Amino acid sequence: MLRGWRAVSAISAGSGRWAGCLRGRCLFSMAKSKFEYVREFEADDTCLPNCWIVVRLDGRNFHRFSEQHEFKKPNDDRALNLMTKCAQTVMQELEDIAIAYGQSDEYSFVFKKKSRWFKRRASKFMTHVVSQFASSYVFYWKDYFKDQQLLYPPGFDGRIVLYPSNQNLKDYLSWRQADCHINNLYNTVFWMLVQRSGLTPVQAQDRLQGTLAGDKNEILFSEFNINYNNEPLMYRKGTVLIWQKMNEVITKKIKLPKETEEKEVEVTRTRTKIVPLHCDIIGDQFWEEYPEILAEDS
Repeated sequence: MLRGWRAVSAISAGSGRWAGCLRGRCLFSMAKSKFEYVREFEADDTCLPNCWIVVRLDGRNFHRFSEQHEFKKPNDDRALNLMTKCAQTVMQELEDIAIAYGQSDEYSFVFKKKSRWFKRRASKFMTHVVSQFASSYVFYWKDYFKDQQLLYPPGFDGRIVLYPSNQNLKDYLSWRQADCHINNLYNTVFWMLVQRSGLTPVQAQDRLQGTLAGDKNEILFSEFNINYNNEPLMYRKGTVLIWQKMNEVITKKIKLPKETEEKEVEVTRTRTKIVPLHCDIIGDQFWEEYPEILAEDS
């Protein structure tokens, strides 16, 4: 044994190499187990740099889920608000999300172009978002569906897409909001025909086959006295989540000079919060009002 060595100890697992201490400093071999070669099978899923990373999740089999949990048709405020609560939870956990957009049983989360979260690994982005969202859905269910028991765990699937330019991202979000309008207009007319005109779902579907947006608006107005433009914005536009600085007034107890007792005083402080908006994001007005969303140094 070499002079100066002491407390020579264990053999590294699976390697047969020694590890010990020399003059109080520990020396560990960097030997790898013979099984570590399996890491070579992992695919490189690093997202391209300087691209917006969008994670979109959708409810799995939510048509059946909504029926079994007696969602109101065509829109259930409880379900929509629960989705938004889950999305806010995701944004609070993953603060590199610049903006999120949701409608029906889907939500899109946009990570900043320069985000370094998870070393930009696509699988990490997707699994963290979907798992956080799904667990939040179960956790907060009772806060929104007070009289409806959760009968079984809901499922969500996700996908990830990269958008290299600001215009690509704006067009993506415009596409999702246009989809919200198209689906909600159809569903509003469909369920009016079923619930108030007594048509079967098949008959209502046949009635609407081949109709354009103008035709659907006319049916709503002439047969049900409903002006679609007066329907809640949350139904027609979906929900946008952004970060905003807001002033918050809180009460604090402080001890003033020459005073023996503490007094309560109001203090105003600025905090950044997640704010839900129900507005148009297809036009330029939204992006002009919130330029920080697309700013490189946001």
